Amino acid sequence: MTALADLAADLSSANFTVDALAELWGQDASAALHRGQRVPALRRITTTTPLSTLARVFVLGLAAEPADVDAALPTLGLAGAVELGLVTAQGAPRLDLRPYSFADDRGLVSWWIASDLGELALGTPIPENHVLGVGGASTTLSGLMISEPVELALDLGTGCGIQALHAARHATRVIATDISARALELAAFNAELNGIINIELRLGSLFEPVLEESFGHVVSNPPFVITPRGQDGVPAYEYRDGGMVGDGIVASVIKDVESRLVPGGIAQLLGNWEYGASDGLVRVEQWVRFTGLDAWVIERERQTVERYAETWIRDGGTLPGPEFDRLYNAWLDDFESRGVTEVGFGYVTLRRPLTGGPVIRRFERLDAPLADSLGTSIAAFFSAADWLHSMDDAAFARATFTVTPDVTEQRHYWPGDEHPTVMDLRQGAGFSRTVPLGTALAAVVGACDGTLPVGVICAAVAQLLEVDDDELTSELLPQLRELVLTGLLRG
Repeated sequence: MTALADLAADLSSANFTVDALAELWGQDASAALHRGQRVPALRRITTTTPLSTLARVFVLGLAAEPADVDAALPTLGLAGAVELGLVTAQGAPRLDLRPYSFADDRGLVSWWIASDLGELALGTPIPENHVLGVGGASTTLSGLMISEPVELALDLGTGCGIQALHAARHATRVIATDISARALELAAFNAELNGIINIELRLGSLFEPVLEESFGHVVSNPPFVITPRGQDGVPAYEYRDGGMVGDGIVASVIKDVESRLVPGGIAQLLGNWEYGASDGLVRVEQWVRFTGLDAWVIERERQTVERYAETWIRDGGTLPGPEFDRLYNAWLDDFESRGVTEVGFGYVTLRRPLTGGPVIRRFERLDAPLADSLGTSIAAFFSAADWLHSMDDAAFARATFTVTPDVTEQRHYWPGDEHPTVMDLRQGAGFSRTVPLGTALAAVVGACDGTLPVGVICAAVAQLLEVDDDELTSELLPQLRELVLTGLLRG
């Protein structure tokens, strides 16, 4: 067995899992860890076991007695852990290593993911070549990932390799790129540790290492954080800073990805975009306009430049004080010089059409709580867009539909009134949309049980409401198309 196979055996034997750690220190301590506070978790460790030792060293970032580390890793041993770069001979951590679990269309999965030590373990701001572990952006992107089978996938800017590992579950082969040799080392470590053998790693910037390949799926959590350029003393973290002015890195990926997609290929990425003289989503729309790609862009959040600067300066490990203030001024100077007032964050899904021009381009803001896994919903959106594109109104009116099982109707009444004052449809899964209903649309949707064509239902409702059949149908068909597109109705 290799050293990493020995490590995997020891981690399994110690039950070093997400659930076991949650049981070890409890929900409140877990929440504190997410806030960067380890004291509650440490107080819950009252005995020395292989699990508690591994948790202390690799999750809390604290040293343990060398004999305890050796006992927690009986196959690999302390010497083997030192050789792998996991710990020092004195039992202090050199890497962050923690369990990670998720469920996708193929089942429940548990992995271990190694990354560089964070601020909590280091006690100092992180270095510029820091390789980040699994964070909020990582889990967001993996939850968005469409998992339909492809021959070749690309993880652009792989970092610790987490998106490449996810893509390896539905792609025959994955190529993962990064500008950081250190990141590629850790990505290789994580792939081997978890027994994943279909990932190829390449060093280089953006698409430069893959100019000869085309992909069925491209995923990227690019270094999209907007960082001041040309100012001395502003850290440029490799994992988040793409080296371009403003939101240029996201614009660049959108512009260049088209030539790297096979017909029908999908690209999915996270990004920031700037607000100022123009609307941020309009900026993204302009970037897409110069491609031949389908697009669905969802903005999830907007921050003032002040809040944005505070978030990312603190993310680098800089505490409030003179250095924080110096960096804060640098960020605000940069935004002010370009007239930027806010920054948006969101999801970008692009598709190269199989033939012809784009079928759909949609740019929207959604702030409702979302389901953990959205890949199936995104794939269904593009399938619905294709179907709707092929259907004129006459053909659409002949189709039958049912209400998707997760959709409910909500009605609000004034006390004592017989008729509702407000009605809406609510999507319980996916993108959690709420759609206001008028009387006619509510009646049509309520009758969609898969037996009658929707045009027939519209005509019957028109008769009940004593309105013109053609006029009501013309009014409702676009609304019904929208419900099909967004997954509240299905054929």
